[in-house]
Amino acid sequence: MTLRVQVGPPTELGDVPRGRRRIIPILGGTFEGPEVRGKVVPGGADWQIVRADGLAELDTRYLLQTESGKLIYIQNAGIRHAPPDVTKKLLAGEPVDPAQVYFKTVPTFETSAPELQWLTRSIFVGTGERLPTEVIVRVWRVE
Repeated sequence: MTLRVQVGPPTELGDVPRGRRRIIPILGGTFEGPEVRGKVVPGGADWQIVRADGLAELDTRYLLQTESGKLIYIQNAGIRHAPPDVTKKLLAGEPVDPAQVYFKTVPTFETSAPELQWLTRSIFVGTGERLPTEVIVRVWRVE
């Protein structure tokens, strides 16, 4: 599936023991795959830690709603890093060449919908692309 997640400007909490804490709000978006599609529900966030070496530890949590109204909770843990000049642009919200950025995730899903339990019984991996106001995550189910 492909997730197109609209994001707002980050809130900078500042330096904490593990690094620099940033909270990026999730404003909406869409998702689409061969067996499921719908919208990203506004209200989640990415609770990032940016370490001193520039690596960003990602912890996104938000809701998806299928076209039929079923809710899916997604937690998408990952990491993102790039050369220092590219990282500086990313953190400033500037566009960068996705080929210069290592951005990988491991999404997990929760839902009460019986027809979507396959999401809760599989391992998924993803690759991400950070744009100024959107994150695109392509997700694959490991067979």
